[in-house]
Amino acid sequence: MARPVKSSPPARRSYDSSRRQEQARETRRRVIEAARASFLEAGYAQTTIAAVAESAGVSVETVYKAFANKPGLAKAVFDVSIVGDDEPVPLMQREVVAQNKAEPDPRVKLSQFADNTVAIAERTGALLLVLRTAASTDAGAAEVWDTLQNERLTGMTFFAQHLAEGRHLRAGVSVDEARDVLWAHTAVDLWNLLVLQRGWSGRRYAEWLTQQLIAALL
Repeated sequence: MARPVKSSPPARRSYDSSRRQEQARETRRRVIEAARASFLEAGYAQTTIAAVAESAGVSVETVYKAFANKPGLAKAVFDVSIVGDDEPVPLMQREVVAQNKAEPDPRVKLSQFADNTVAIAERTGALLLVLRTAASTDAGAAEVWDTLQNERLTGMTFFAQHLAEGRHLRAGVSVDEARDVLWAHTAVDLWNLLVLQRGWSGRRYAEWLTQQLIAALL
């Protein structure tokens, strides 16, 4: 007599994590947007994880799990604001940087650089001023501020080296000097003085910045 064939257990459905990942990303996006709004409206010191969580419609534990603490949340807000989206692609690997590296004309290169500086300032300028104010009394804010300044200095170092390698720097202008000139001209202080306080348009500021950098470096 033939043995009855045992039926195989139903195949375990393969686990598709894409939906969960997208949900997590959407949650992270809502938290960052809520934090950004709170930092701008209430300031750094008055912004709490609880308030951000409530505004984003998530639990406090969710915020802590994703960002660890308020400085971590603030850094995430700036990381997204600097590049303009939450794609996991560093600024130095972005298309705007690749296009600038490929541009052969140093004047056009600096004009593109100025345009990108303005775009970043429009997204981060007000936030940076909030953070700078908080940094004088809050250790966490000071840590984020220092990290952002060091990251910007690193970026300006790479750009200065790129200009030197292309033989674009004027005789007597070292890589270190070019780095410092770029670092100073991309600080939020100039943006605050000329755009926020004196009412310059972003276009006027970009044109002025281009002229300053050409005169100082090329």
